[in-house]
Amino acid sequence: MSLTIESRIGKKHTIYLPKPIVDALNLKEGEMILVSVDKNSIVIEIIRDPIELALSGKKFASIEPKQIEEVSLEEQKKYT
Repeated sequence: MSLTIESRIGKKHTIYLPKPIVDALNLKEGEMILVSVDKNSIVIEIIRDPIELALSGKKFASIEPKQIEEVSLEEQKKYT
């Protein structure tokens, strides 16, 4: 995806993200970002909430409750 929109730096150096960019990235108020400098560019990266990713992200593996119980019992044996 490529989206470029001109914006302006406001009072106290605030940068407001244009709505099309917010919508394209599905950003929500309060989300964390990582801001860095790369030569002559400002790089803004989204830090996604791991719980939200676990609940709504693409699933790539599965585990059965029986498998969880087996691992739990093995771990408990190490401490008893």
